[in-house]
Amino acid sequence: MAFLSSMNIVGSGLTAQQLRLDVISENITNQNTTRTENGGPYRRKIVVLESQDTQTPFQQALARARGEAVPTSGGVRVTEIAEDPSDFKLVYDPTNPDANADGYVEMPNVDLVKEMADAMSASQAYSANVTAFNVLKQVTAKGLEIGR
Repeated sequence: MAFLSSMNIVGSGLTAQQLRLDVISENITNQNTTRTENGGPYRRKIVVLESQDTQTPFQQALARARGEAVPTSGGVRVTEIAEDPSDFKLVYDPTNPDANADGYVEMPNVDLVKEMADAMSASQAYSANVTAFNVLKQVTAKGLEIGR
């Protein structure tokens, strides 16, 4: 049932890229938010991904001992949604209620150009996963036709 494993891999990629797009949307929405529940400006969020192994280390060692092929990856998973530690932007606006004593307002560390580039990257990765899923469906259909 290798095709089920392939579907799981593609599905994990689709889920991860959709979450990336959701976080990017949140970043863009809050690019002008100067006050959050924590009291400071909004801090940009980043999705951290890592590969997901399909076998435990013991199962991999056992497969190597038998001389079997060991899969290196079983998809991707989100390990965390981290905050970008970069500095906030300072904008001079003494009329803003969030301005400091010198008249500067700390603005979120969200850069619209960076967010758009990340959104295009996530969108293309999502599209690539959709293409892989469609190819997998076609291969499975052809395989079922052979059995007729």
